[in-house]
Amino acid sequence: MKTYRYPQTLLASASAALVAGTLALAPGLVLAQANTVKIGVILPMTGPSASTGRQIDAAIKLWVAQNGNKAGGKTVEVIIKDDAGVADTTRRLAQELVVNDKVVALAGFGLTPLALASAPIATQSKTPMVVMAAATSAITEASPYILRTSFTLPQAAVSIADWAAKNKIKRVVTLVADYGPGNDAEKYFYERFRLNGGQVLDKLRTPLRGADFAPVLQKVRDAAPDALFVFLPSGQGAAFMKQYAERGLDKAGIKLIATGDVTDDDQLGDMGDVALGVVNAHHYSAAHDSPANKKFVDAFQAANKFRPNFMAVGGYDGMRLLYTGLNTSKGAGGDALLAAMKGQLFESPRGPVLIDAQTRDIVQDIYIRKVERVNGQLYNIEFDTLKQVKDPGKLK
Repeated sequence: MKTYRYPQTLLASASAALVAGTLALAPGLVLAQANTVKIGVILPMTGPSASTGRQIDAAIKLWVAQNGNKAGGKTVEVIIKDDAGVADTTRRLAQELVVNDKVVALAGFGLTPLALASAPIATQSKTPMVVMAAATSAITEASPYILRTSFTLPQAAVSIADWAAKNKIKRVVTLVADYGPGNDAEKYFYERFRLNGGQVLDKLRTPLRGADFAPVLQKVRDAAPDALFVFLPSGQGAAFMKQYAERGLDKAGIKLIATGDVTDDDQLGDMGDVALGVVNAHHYSAAHDSPANKKFVDAFQAANKFRPNFMAVGGYDGMRLLYTGLNTSKGAGGDALLAAMKGQLFESPRGPVLIDAQTRDIVQDIYIRKVERVNGQLYNIEFDTLKQVKDPGKLK
């Protein structure tokens, strides 16, 4: 486990004296600590989900570089902790950040189990917790102190189900990773597609880690649906697309439709022509056509030499949420910071975003996209927009 801190806050060293058994801190150090607020970010910087950590870490650094290290009249110190995608580690790190580092907020959380592991700590300590990546609908219900700047799987799954039903797709097989977001994707796609008159021939699931797609892809080929609907977590898309091509599904007349995690900008360039034409639904593409996104993508690529993906925009907007909240609360944490983050409305690189004051979840545009080659590179090109989509999981 590694710890990263930025910006580097250089505090004057203080000599300590033991007085009546108590360690006395130098007044300058006490003042510096009082004028500093810490944000504890827990990310999978190593392990199978390392691309998620890399993207969010880069976005946080970009936000700080562009906006400085001051918010609410105080110096902001961001502490990055690597949980390697292990929930027990996430829980321990969250506890340490709250108790030892006295962070004003927790943030990050690359997968649903990691966010859920930290929820009780946020509740008990009244520490706001900004989920920048994890996408199971129920996460915000796990603690009244959780807010989200990523997306929810039902937002994407319902959107692509509606598109499929309108575009002469009648018979579908679903394939999802077997954990919270996958269960959401399967459930909400199935319900909406059936409601629209479609037929789901089979529901297939793969393990979250170490998935071998060959056996399930053979089942798909044997079922011969009009389309295969897929959700996989960020980082698995390239391996899936390779096996999809090896099994010949791209040439068997089975259309591939998906949530945007599958055609993740971070891996899209490695997928090759098999990805061309894949229709998917998501909230962010590096090709999104807006001045705010062009500025974001140009700055991100200049700083990192790789393209931002939907994880990056979740991290970037999470920092915006925190900085704006701290400015409103004048640097205070707890309930004051939580209240200051609820109801925020702003223009993101992805488009307009609202943090719903009641659910603390994100309301955003969802785009229907097709993978196309632009100037020699693969991009998710948007061709339809569903405006201000609330989480369907909160509408029941």
